[in-house]
Amino acid sequence: MQVIRERDALAAAVAEYRSDGFRVVLVPTMGALHAGHVSLIEAAKRPGTKVVASIFVNPRQFGPNEDLGRYPRREMADIRMLTEAGCDAVWMPAVDTMYPDGFATTISVSGVSESFDGAARPGHFDGVATVVTKLFNQVRPDAAYFGEKDFQQIAVIRRMVADLDMGIEIVGVPTQREDDGLALSSRNIYLDADERARAVALPRALGVAARAIARGENVAAVLDDARATLSAAGFEVDYVALADAETLAVDPAADRPRRLLAAARMGSTRLIDNVPVDQG
Repeated sequence: MQVIRERDALAAAVAEYRSDGFRVVLVPTMGALHAGHVSLIEAAKRPGTKVVASIFVNPRQFGPNEDLGRYPRREMADIRMLTEAGCDAVWMPAVDTMYPDGFATTISVSGVSESFDGAARPGHFDGVATVVTKLFNQVRPDAAYFGEKDFQQIAVIRRMVADLDMGIEIVGVPTQREDDGLALSSRNIYLDADERARAVALPRALGVAARAIARGENVAAVLDDARATLSAAGFEVDYVALADAETLAVDPAADRPRRLLAAARMGSTRLIDNVPVDQG
């Protein structure tokens, strides 16, 4: 696997892939990789395809009171994991490569970015959209793969790609989970043993709520019950909501694909999760 840190080397590697007739796929990450990231690499690997992962802890998607300083960084372990997964190259730019002196541009996506995590974390999705646009321009992939755990992020990126005529296929890969159902996340390492044991209430509450909504039970009551369950487990709930799976509009029609989304804080650790809701 090629480990690339300079723009010229990245451009040369991608040009070589294309001259050899390969399709190029990008898997953007912030490092601290786990089995969920490996699943993205495995999903992206196809005959005739070269997979480029990126590792960049993007400061522009962290708020002033968020965990940028303590976000886990494990460069050598990440490189080993990507190599073992069969990734072809990893792009690891420095902060001043991504945001040199004088950088003055922000990409903002209206609508899908404004609710849920967009409301809870002002400016977060502007940072996401900006860095993903830069990664797309640097790698120029045919497709990019993202984990569905960050479901709103995928919706924002799909809207951006469509609106800006980027011509990149955006592929969502199902959330990877621990044996007890907790979604894999780089931030799970922040949980102590007691918090980790209680955190499983999040996927369990979402599963119960999704099944109840699919049965036709009152949505408002079901969401209230889910919030109460999470509070009883020790979570501080940001939101539990039912949304249209494409537009993220609340109160979606039952004949449209729907998604149940939640964010809640266990101690100092903020966890997000989501599950699909079967159509009625």
